[in-house]
Parts: sequence; C-alpha cells; structure tokens
Amino acid sequence: MADAASTGKSGKVVIRNIGLLLSGDIDKPILDADTIVVRDGVIVGVGKEADLDTDEPDLAVDARGTCVAPGLIDSHVHPVFGDWTPRQSQLGWIDSTMHGGVTTMISAGEVHLPGRPRDIVGLKALAITAQRAFDNFRPGGVKMLAGAPVIEKGMVESDFRELAEAGVGLLGEIGLGSVKGGTEAATMVKWARAHGIQSTIHTGGPSIPGSGLIDKDVVLEADADIIGHINGGHTALPEAHVCELCEKSSRAIEIVHNGNERIAIAAAKMALQLKCPHRVILGTDGPAGSGVQPLGILRMIAMLSSLANIPAELVLCFATGNTARIRNLNCGLIEAGRDADFVFMDRAQHSAGATLLDSIQLGDLPGVGMVMIDGIVRCGRSRNTPPATEVPVVVGAH
Repeated sequence: MADAASTGKSGKVVIRNIGLLLSGDIDKPILDADTIVVRDGVIVGVGKEADLDTDEPDLAVDARGTCVAPGLIDSHVHPVFGDWTPRQSQLGWIDSTMHGGVTTMISAGEVHLPGRPRDIVGLKALAITAQRAFDNFRPGGVKMLAGAPVIEKGMVESDFRELAEAGVGLLGEIGLGSVKGGTEAATMVKWARAHGIQSTIHTGGPSIPGSGLIDKDVVLEADADIIGHINGGHTALPEAHVCELCEKSSRAIEIVHNGNERIAIAAAKMALQLKCPHRVILGTDGPAGSGVQPLGILRMIAMLSSLANIPAELVLCFATGNTARIRNLNCGLIEAGRDADFVFMDRAQHSAGATLLDSIQLGDLPGVGMVMIDGIVRCGRSRNTPPATEVPVVVGAH
C-alpha cells in the first residue's frame, strides 16, 4: 500500500519481551535490554521492562522473544516518481522493499526518468520536484530522501546554493552526467559541501548509457562524501584499486547488491583490516538493469556475514547506524531521541542456524515478522522473506 506522508502520531508504544536487541551502533551492537518505549514516533526509553514507564500504552507489542533491530537503510537507490520504476516497468517496489525490513532509502539520482533533463534549469527543477514529492508521499511509510541532481558541466556555485535553499541535500552519482573529471568534480563537491549538500561518486565501469568509467584517481581527486558502489555498479575496479581507495580515502565505503560480489567481500575485509568498519554502508543500487531487489539489503547482510566471516551483528550495523551517522539521519540507532523505526526478525523456519545471528552467519536470510516506522506498524509477517520461526503480536491498542 502506498501512503501519503503520515501526519498521525503513534502515541505511546511499548514493545516488550524482546529476545535480542540490536543497537545499530558498531561499537556496541547488542544491548542488554528487553523493552522499548516510544512516544509519538520517537524512542523515549530503552532498557529492562521493570525500569521503564510502560503504563497505559496506546499500542503494546509482544516481541515474543524475537530480535528487534533498527529499520534498515538503503543508502543507494534510483527512484523516479511514486512507487513506480520505469527501469523495469514495475509498480510497488518501495512498499515491497519495506517488507524486506528497509524503512529509509536514499536517492543517488532520479536517473531513470524518461527524458531526464540535462540542462541546468531542468536538472534543478527535477531535483526540487522529487524532493518535494517524496516528502509528501511515502510508499509503505518508507522515508525516501529524494531529489539528488546529477551534476552537469556549466554549473556554478550559485546553482548549489539555490538547490540547498530549496531543500535539496544530496547530489546524484557524480559521473552519470557530463562531469567526469576529477578536478571539475572536486570543485563542485566543495561547492556542494559548503552549502550542506552531501555528494556520492560513481565508482567503476559504466552502468547505463551516458555514464562512463570513473577510476580510482578520479574518485580520490573528487573527494566526494560517499564512494558510491565501491564494488562497482555493476563493473568493479580491480581489487587492488578498491583496496587503495579504502586506504587512501577517509570517505564512506558504500557496498551495493548490484555490484561485484567478490569485490564487495574484499572491500568489507579491507575496512576491517584498516580498523575503520564504521565507514562501511550498504545499498542496493536498484532499480537497475538487474531488477528490483526487495530483499537486497538482507541479502548483502547475509553474504558479507557468511562469506567475509564478519559477525552478523556488526554487518547489521553497516545497514543501520553506520549509514545514519554518515548520512546525518535521526534513525538507524536504538537509543532515546531517535526515530522509532524497527524491524522485527527471527531465524527463518528450518534454518540450520540455532539462533537468528547464527542463521545469518550461515548465509540464510532472516524472516521479518513486523516493520514499524515512526512507531506505526507498517506490516506484519513479511510477504517476501522466508517465514520467521516466531513473530511479534499486537497485544493491546487503544
């Protein structure tokens, strides 16, 4: 179901009987707590039930011993308008991805719009329109941060000032437009940063007609805030070059589903070797030629945990708290003052893993039993994941 941006409030929500509470914080991924209290879409208490004010909730949820984690964040998507993508002529892809535990998506450019304007007035108008549209319309309740202009030759600093003043906070992938050189890109990245706009650069071979190779030297010179799909989208740079980017740049290391899996594993391992796992964030880079991936973030988590041998609770931070901190979002972490965006998960039925984390470490997808956004239940048992062994239940509502 596609929803207009919710104007209602969740009221007081109490979630109790949590079996495993994942914080999203890579420095302390597991919390010693079994209860969360929410008021009007914001977390107000996390801890043991006996220590919290759980009286008279408007909504009470029994987690039934399942895992609660921050809602997943997809750091790299390409929306157009509404819950439709012309790339695959598909409706409902955002709502479907919410059933994969994703509660926030971040646009890397509305590049699949048929006839996408490439003149400066047109690209600014498209970005502002997309930002406004997704502010007003949230398919499945998902928070879509859209309006990410693809920069073109001829833009000047006042263009970035105008975009920022209009509410645009992102740049689309640098390299998908006519700006492909490191020096020119670096100038525009600085202009964007000066006006509070965050930048992402395409990394690797061409993805769509009109894009081109962006090699390690261009990425390093441009110094964008996010090294977009460091494992290629789809075609990756040589592994040695990817490892060099991890080492020489201090920027975010974005690993995506629609990229080279071998290089994804190498990049994640290099980040751990360099002792900077907090820089790793995850995206799908969809919709794309390979389709829409409603479970793309969960699949990335299972792949990196099982094949890169990274503890599942840490990989889940790549898709939650790491992204929230790098993207300056108020979600992604379970702590007081943060948005009440949660995914309830359990091991899939008949998984070989004894626990949820064990099952992910073995490469199995978890089962999603419920998704909440701003403290409001957006779905129960997921229609897309394998069925969870146990699911939470609403036990009381005013």
